[in-house]
Amino acid sequence: MTSRTTSTSLKHLIGALLIATLAAPLHADTWPQEAVGAEAAGFTAEGIAQLDAAMREIVANQDVAGMVWMLGKDGQIATFEAAGLARVNDQAPMTQDSLFRIYSMSKPVTGVAMMMLWEQGLWDFDDPISKFVPEFANLKVLSNNNTELVDLTRQPTMRELMSNTAGFAYGLFGDDPANQAFRDQEVLASGDLTEMIQKIAAIPLLAQPGEQWYYSIGMDIQGYIVEKLTGMRFGEYLRQHLFEPLDMMDTRFYVLPDDQQRFAEVHYWDANSNALAQQAERPDRPSYLDADRLESGGGGLVSSTHDYARFIQMLMNNGELDGARILTPESVRIMSTNSLTGDEDMRYGIGGPGQPGQGWGVDMAVLFDPQAAGSPQGPGTYYWAGAAGTSFWIDPVNDIFWLSMIQAQGPRRPGAANMGEVARDIIYESLQE
Repeated sequence: MTSRTTSTSLKHLIGALLIATLAAPLHADTWPQEAVGAEAAGFTAEGIAQLDAAMREIVANQDVAGMVWMLGKDGQIATFEAAGLARVNDQAPMTQDSLFRIYSMSKPVTGVAMMMLWEQGLWDFDDPISKFVPEFANLKVLSNNNTELVDLTRQPTMRELMSNTAGFAYGLFGDDPANQAFRDQEVLASGDLTEMIQKIAAIPLLAQPGEQWYYSIGMDIQGYIVEKLTGMRFGEYLRQHLFEPLDMMDTRFYVLPDDQQRFAEVHYWDANSNALAQQAERPDRPSYLDADRLESGGGGLVSSTHDYARFIQMLMNNGELDGARILTPESVRIMSTNSLTGDEDMRYGIGGPGQPGQGWGVDMAVLFDPQAAGSPQGPGTYYWAGAAGTSFWIDPVNDIFWLSMIQAQGPRRPGAANMGEVARDIIYESLQE
């Protein structure tokens, strides 16, 4: 790279940083807006300055192309900032109103929809899944080191579906016949939820119900169950009963034509050019601009920082925000309480062994023993993240939430910072005495 090219790139980056900082939010009528300041939110001014500087350094180092971050405590916003680029190819700046593929951060949203229907008495945790998905009545199970198929010993329950212990695979990892079948049959590229269910029904479970925790297709199945229980398309149910009441009108399964310029693209570290590069669109999946793409409850939503912060604050407020009651406090408690036993096969751990002190509630992870996990967060902190790096956590003991929105997937810059740990440690060091 020539010095002239380097200079031009730096000018683009500096310009993007300035534009992102000055950009005003589109949501002029609903919380959250501008930060009230560190001390008004319960943090030290020095600490929040350090936090903002650390996030900007992560962007400047090209660990990520761009980022939006927000920290809240006791219903007040300590910092809400944006930095860097939303798209590498055209140097579009990241702004507070950028839109993101939130991937698996769709899961807690699906869990809330399910709990709303649970409160209406439309399903119960001990119901068999086949009560609502009869196609699953005769599922087979892998056995004998994945060399044979056996019958179910009993029907998997809704409780197991919500906690990833029903036995379903996902296709994201694993070389067993079930995960391979998910990939071969392109389950996650199904045209609609009905087609997805038909494919899943022909694929064996990884284990008998209740015997193993495995990150699964369960939340996508829940989206189908919402459709069966309500007679509505999943996305339409979410719009009417969750997104509109919470003023989350940036959140849906596709990007509106008028919002395309706000849509951040996914990037990765290109070792050949020693710089960040933008990923090409996947040819095996419908475009995010396609309103008819699969309404995936496990990973399909697009959202903004404003919208997801409102979703988070609703949970922190025990199911209510700005007069809109979405859930009862009991439902939020169920969602955010560890439901795993702690046995070796029933410990939460994606693609590897169980992680100490961490479990699973309803459609999201729960930190039930921070000391065992080596975390400063309060017991009962619950959280989740998306495949392109979006992440959030809620600490109910200290009434704190953290939300960071990026679009990064694939190789990272050698030596890149662990931004989640960097932010977490600074946040807890910054709490006022």
